[in-house]
Amino acid sequence: MKNLGVIFKRELGSYFSTPLAYIFIVIFLVLSAVFTFYLGGFYESGQADLNAFFNFHPWLYLFLVPAVAMRLWAEERKSGTIELLMTLPVSRSDMVLGKFLAAWVFIGIALLLTFPIIITVNYLGAPDNGAIFTGYLGSWLLAGGYLAIGSCMSALTKNQVIAFIVSVVACFIFIVSGFSLWLDLFTGWAPQWLLDAIASLSFLIRFDAISKGVLDLRDLLYFVSLMAVWLLATAIVIDLKKAD
Repeated sequence: MKNLGVIFKRELGSYFSTPLAYIFIVIFLVLSAVFTFYLGGFYESGQADLNAFFNFHPWLYLFLVPAVAMRLWAEERKSGTIELLMTLPVSRSDMVLGKFLAAWVFIGIALLLTFPIIITVNYLGAPDNGAIFTGYLGSWLLAGGYLAIGSCMSALTKNQVIAFIVSVVACFIFIVSGFSLWLDLFTGWAPQWLLDAIASLSFLIRFDAISKGVLDLRDLLYFVSLMAVWLLATAIVIDLKKAD
């Protein structure tokens, strides 16, 4: 546990040691405001809620989270510092989890900095703040799912650009897995239970309910399980490629 904390602090501190972290946060805040108040029709809806804010998060994270995740392992492999990490008395699980949690908390900080939107909606009306809190929780879990996938893709290559592109593609598949256009590829030869299973993997289906204030244990377990599986895959990939 001590080693996990050391890696977490090291990684989280590294984000704020360069201007890139602040650039990421500014981009996230600006895009969140643009999507909410201009493209999302916040004022036109006449509703005191943050649906316009949360509706764009799956698509916003599709590019921003892989941009954070691409450096997790690809940078270590390219610079050669991963060999140093391997020699330290730190378990593989501590390394993977420490890096992941630092990146997840960093994204969480960026998400929390959108609090002026909460103040705005409370000033304009009487929103359900419980539903807003649930939406924020769901958004953070959603980001964690993207990040876990990106972590695994980053471990596969030394090239951050390749890691970014592959992560975007993988996350996009999880987004559209519930779309009829995607399911039509399996209709006709796949049994119904398989179609239902594929649709249930969709980020949009799981996040949509949480973003509207419906906290279902199955949705929480989905995101936690998704992160656990992809982080386990990350550890396996690192072990397989440690000689590269």
